[in-house]
Amino acid sequence: MMVFKIFRRAEWDALCAAGESTGAPVDLADGFIHLSTAAQVAETAARHFAGESDLVLVALDSTILGAALRWEPSRGGQLFPHLYRPLRRGDVAWDKSLPLGATGHIFPEGVF
Repeated sequence: MMVFKIFRRAEWDALCAAGESTGAPVDLADGFIHLSTAAQVAETAARHFAGESDLVLVALDSTILGAALRWEPSRGGQLFPHLYRPLRRGDVAWDKSLPLGATGHIFPEGVF
């Protein structure tokens, strides 16, 4: 199963330069990297990145994240994937721009 992380462009560029990331400020504050499933990622974008452009959607194969990936209740009791280790560039299956359109973020084909 694919899980997703939304990065601001500067955060993504920093991960690419360093080879890994401990996440955005909210991830650092919570002690894990927030991820979303395909069913959750559009709401995550709308809630936490509303009005932001120049974002990057990163896809990760949950099976390669191992025991560091935990499914924990969050928004409305839904189980969300949380990564309890740095996210490495090698974990990334693909990355694509997540532009902002007139009615919200425009997701790449095949995400949902």
